[in-house]
Amino acid sequence: MKTLVIGTGGREHALALALSRDPQVTEVHAAPGNPGIAAVATLHDVDPMDGAQVADLATSLGVDLVVVGPEAPLVAGVADAVRAAGIACFGPSKEAAQLEGSKAFAKQVMAGAEVPTALAHVCETPEQVVAALDAFGPPYVVKDDALAAGKGVVVTDDRQAAIDHAAACDRVVIEEFLDGPEVSLFAITDGETVLPLQPAQDFKRAYDRDAGPNTGGMGAYTPLDWTPDDLVAEVSRRVLVPTVQEMARRGTPFQGLLYAGLALTSRGVRVIEFNARFGDPETQSILSLLKTPLSALLHGAATGDLAAVGLPQWERASSVTVVVAAEGYPEAPVKGDAIEGLDAANALEGVDVIHAGTAVVDGRLVTAGGRVLSVTAVGADLAEARRRAYAGIDLIDIRGAHHRTDIALAAEQGTIEP
Repeated sequence: MKTLVIGTGGREHALALALSRDPQVTEVHAAPGNPGIAAVATLHDVDPMDGAQVADLATSLGVDLVVVGPEAPLVAGVADAVRAAGIACFGPSKEAAQLEGSKAFAKQVMAGAEVPTALAHVCETPEQVVAALDAFGPPYVVKDDALAAGKGVVVTDDRQAAIDHAAACDRVVIEEFLDGPEVSLFAITDGETVLPLQPAQDFKRAYDRDAGPNTGGMGAYTPLDWTPDDLVAEVSRRVLVPTVQEMARRGTPFQGLLYAGLALTSRGVRVIEFNARFGDPETQSILSLLKTPLSALLHGAATGDLAAVGLPQWERASSVTVVVAAEGYPEAPVKGDAIEGLDAANALEGVDVIHAGTAVVDGRLVTAGGRVLSVTAVGADLAEARRRAYAGIDLIDIRGAHHRTDIALAAEQGTIEP
C-alpha cells in the first residue's frame, strides 16, 4: 500500500513513522512534512490547505490512501477533494469536520445523540457573555467556537480574564466547569463501525503541577490503569456510537478519527469536546503501542470496510510522551534556535524523537514552532517509560526550551483517582 500523510507536525510524524514500520505499507509520502518526517517518508512541497493540490499529488503518486492529519485542512474540505479524485482518504468531510470546527455545532450533535456533556450557552454579544458567566459562576470555562489550534479554551477563576478571552473571539461557548480527571479516547470509524483505541491522558497546562496557560499539549501517556475497567465500553455505548449515528442521521456521516475529550466527574463521564482528528501528543504514545497494522485501520475507515479489521490489538507495555517547547511558548515562542542531541536521544532503547516545530536552515536543524518536538518512550511499565523518556529529554539541547517534569508522575505514584 502506498500512503500519503498531509501535515507538518508531531501528529503527522507519528503517523508517518507508524506507517513506515507497517509491513503492509510499501511507500510513505508526506506533504509538506518536516525534517523528522523526511527520515521515514518522501516529502512533497504542497500546500496542505489546498484540496486540489493534495488530490493532484495523490493522483500523480498513485497512492492507495491519503491521511489528512490536522484539523484545518479537514475543515477546509481537503478530504472531500481527495475522495472526489477517486482516492481513499482517512479524514471526515468538510461538513462532518464541523464537529471540531464549531463548538456550538458539536453541542447540537451531542444534544441530538443524548451524549452526556457540560451545560453550555452559546454567546455572541458581551451581554450574553456576562449573563452566562454569572449563571455558571467560577471556575469559568470559555471556549472559542472556531478552531484555535488547541489554545482557544480558558479555564479561570478570574472573571475579567474570562470576559477578555470572550471579547477576543467572534463567538464563544461558555460552559459549566467539569470536575475530575480528564481522559482522551479516540475511535476510528467508517461511519458505521466504531473501533475505540486505548485511552490516554494528556497535559494541557504549560508548567508542572498544571500551572500556567493552556497549550496544545505538553505530554501524554497510556495505558491508564487507574480508570474504571468498563470505561471504553461505557464511552463507546453512550458517546462514540450515538455520535456517529447522529452524524449519519443528519446526512453528514463521519469517517475518520473521532476524538472524545472526557471528564470523569463525580456525576459520571462527561464529554468536554470532540475533535475530528488524531490528538497531539496522545497519538505519539498510542501509536507506539499499537500492534494492529495502522494502515488496515485507516484504509478500512476510508473505504467503509472497518468491520473486517476487528478491534485493535495492543502491546502489553506503557508509553510516555514529553513535549519540548520553545522559549516563550505558548505566548510568543522564539524561533531559529539550534537543536542538538537528537541522534543520541533517538539511539536510546525504546525512544523515538518526534518532530513538530523544526526546520533546516543553512544546514542546521532549528526551532520553527512553539512545540518543537516530543520524546516518546516505551517501557515494560510506566516507571520505565518515564525514565526512558526523560533520559532522552536530558540529551537534547535547545537554548531556552522548557518541558514539564511531571508527565505521568501521579499515575506512576498511584495518586490519581477516577
